[in-house]
Amino acid sequence: MRHRDKVWKLKRTRSHRKALLCHLATALIVHKRIVTTEAKAKALRPFVERLITKAKRAVLREQSGQLPTGWSVDLHARRLVARFIRDKKALQELFGAVAPKVLERPGGYTRIIKLGLYRRGDAARMAVIELVDWPPAQEESAHSTAPKAAAAS
Repeated sequence: MRHRDKVWKLKRTRSHRKALLCHLATALIVHKRIVTTEAKAKALRPFVERLITKAKRAVLREQSGQLPTGWSVDLHARRLVARFIRDKKALQELFGAVAPKVLERPGGYTRIIKLGLYRRGDAARMAVIELVDWPPAQEESAHSTAPKAAAAS
């Protein structure tokens, strides 16, 4: 029975699972949208939403001036999040762009879209996980149509 067992094990050890989620969260913050399996997307969602909430609360404290004198950023919150997001550019993106954009949102920063496709190697169901407040970029749609047009001619 799985009573009160909320861990998505993903057939990995604890350390491997933690590393996987850290890397997926970093990729999601940098790219705003990633394609992965449904199981990984479902495991990633609460993980990354907690990190975004910590960043959002830190930005709110910074803007309202609730920090100790002489501090310009909430260093404690940044270090807590940096335990999981180890890429400095991704960390700056989280605190500089993502958190300020979701200040008014009470939660639900990510969306999972099931693709209805199966991965060729192991028939795993695929899904897209994306940040809600970022629309699909125009250049992505332009790149996806360019090869089709070139192949047709």
